[in-house]
Amino acid sequence: MYQPITDAITSRILVIDGAMGTMLQRHKLTESDYRGERFAAHPLDLKNNNEALNFTRPDLIAGVHKSYLDAGADIIETNTFNANAVAMADYDLVPLVREMNLLAVQIARGAVDAANAADPTKTRYVAGALGPCTRSASVVVNADKPEYRNVTFDELYAAYREQAQALLDGGVDLLLCETTFDTLNLKAALLAIQELFDEQPARRVPLSVSLTITDNAGGNLSGQNLAAMWHSIRHAPLFSVGLNCALGPKEMRPFIAELSDAANVNVSAYPNAGLPDPLSETGFPE
Repeated sequence: MYQPITDAITSRILVIDGAMGTMLQRHKLTESDYRGERFAAHPLDLKNNNEALNFTRPDLIAGVHKSYLDAGADIIETNTFNANAVAMADYDLVPLVREMNLLAVQIARGAVDAANAADPTKTRYVAGALGPCTRSASVVVNADKPEYRNVTFDELYAAYREQAQALLDGGVDLLLCETTFDTLNLKAALLAIQELFDEQPARRVPLSVSLTITDNAGGNLSGQNLAAMWHSIRHAPLFSVGLNCALGPKEMRPFIAELSDAANVNVSAYPNAGLPDPLSETGFPE
């Protein structure tokens, strides 16, 4: 029986999946895998554009989802981290953003529905993943022109609105704005999503955000500390707030404690494999 995620969280800890990119790297994909037939004549290289694989290798994306579900994950993120107009402009794929997101939801939903059917004792969920975009509204990119930014708030808002609309149309169970290294980017996403919810109340889903601290000092790329990040977004109707990326479990723990003390919503934590370590066999300590 389907249990809403808002009910499930009251009785147990929910486990989110792991990274998509590192799972795909294991397959040592080539340019042809990313191109397939759909993009055989595309003028730009597409290698490492993992969202293009929603079109050309949906079997690999579905396989990653299944592996995390088999490992016990409750929440599966769509393969849409960079599926927005800002990031896809680098690959000349902006016109395909909506279709890219719809396909990603379809792939994830198929994996989740199969897992729920095989084991109906608990409900698994599809989170529509919205990444931070590849450009920052706050970070200075030209020291000689400190006022210049390579993206505007309005451009970020439009990109997030298009992506969130597609994810909602595809039928996600929740939206997840993740790996936020610039809170102003996140505020553009939150504005777009809240407007969509206001325009389509029946389509409202739980909204989660996950911030990113980029070093052990506890700040993000624009220099905000964790308290400032939280107070910048606490007005939004959030299901959860948390941290992901950049730090390993040991380094992230005190910041999760700080956030848990401050936030009045559910808290999430999904660390990475730690800060880069060139002496480690894998390049990371964990």
